[in-house]
Amino acid sequence: MGLPRRAGDPAELRKSLKPLLEKRRRARINESLSQLKGLILSLLGRELEKADILEMTVRFLQELPASSCPTAAPTPSDSYREGYRACLARLARVLHTRRVLEPAVSARLLEHLRRRAASATPDGGRAGNSCGPPAPSPPPAPLPPAPPRDPGLWRPW
Repeated sequence: MGLPRRAGDPAELRKSLKPLLEKRRRARINESLSQLKGLILSLLGRELEKADILEMTVRFLQELPASSCPTAAPTPSDSYREGYRACLARLARVLHTRRVLEPAVSARLLEHLRRRAASATPDGGRAGNSCGPPAPSPPPAPLPPAPPRDPGLWRPW
């Protein structure tokens, strides 16, 4: 004969949450399958069952060419460079839209930072890639058109 359980018992809580968690998990699976179905449908032009979609996805992933690098995870210096470039692109947009510096000074600053981005590493040394030749630095992001100026309202985003 078992002991009576309290209302706040963790086992009871798990038991009551399990159907909700399972429902959410299934919804995520179905949403992902639906996205895959939309991608495949646009390529093949015919309806597929869920099993067909999964089989085609597995086959596609298996046929991808193997990477020349042994690890797929980005190195810390790659991550650092990507962050540096993203920051540089954001700065270029802010300098262009807010006009806080003279255009010539702004251009010199951005060019200096772009040169630094090409060789930037977290430790300040030169960037190196052991998996082949270094990737060319991406072209500078085009500046978006300046929004109408409203000096009375400043938003940091």
